[in-house]
Amino acid sequence: MLLLIMMLQLLLLLQLQLLLLLLQLLILLLLLPLLVLQLLLLLQQLLLLILLLPLLLLLMLLVLQLLLLLL
Repeated sequence: MLLLIMMLQLLLLLQLQLLLLLLQLLILLLLLPLLVLQLLLLLQQLLLLILLLPLLLLLMLLVLQLLLLLL
């Protein structure tokens, strides 16, 4: 009888652990799209920066030429 109670307790404990594990997995799965979205936004900003860099350099060159013309 005691053995049966102990086995039942162990089973309950295992079920609880499994439930906790599943809960953690669910939370992770819910957070994953957020992380991916964050990464995509970061990538977009990086791409924008890369695209704007040549324009910025060109603008700086134009300003430099104007300064040289004024001198």
